Amino acid sequence: MHDDTAVLMSDLFDPEPEQWGLRGDPYVWQALRDHLSGTEIPASVDEVISLLRMAFSEVVGVDIVTERESQVYREQYAHGGMSSGFVALHVWRDRLMPMLVDRARRLLAA
Repeated sequence: MHDDTAVLMSDLFDPEPEQWGLRGDPYVWQALRDHLSGTEIPASVDEVISLLRMAFSEVVGVDIVTERESQVYREQYAHGGMSSGFVALHVWRDRLMPMLVDRARRLLAA
């Protein structure tokens, strides 16, 4: 059981971004939110970064920092469309993860 006033990692995922990289990205976003749903936000931004990186690795199966490809295909995120199932790692590295970290930074500073 967690404290009802606690900030959860899943709180970082609202609202969703207006733009995605590839069609698999919104499904990864939801999978990350679900994966972290009961986890309280750590006390430091560095811990948040570490937790997000680990969760991404578990959900997508690649280390977002060390993976050199700009995109990967994951069957579980294929739901129709031309780029269905593709996850834009460069978008996660450059925009989506920094967005989540920035949201955590603001919540921790509040």
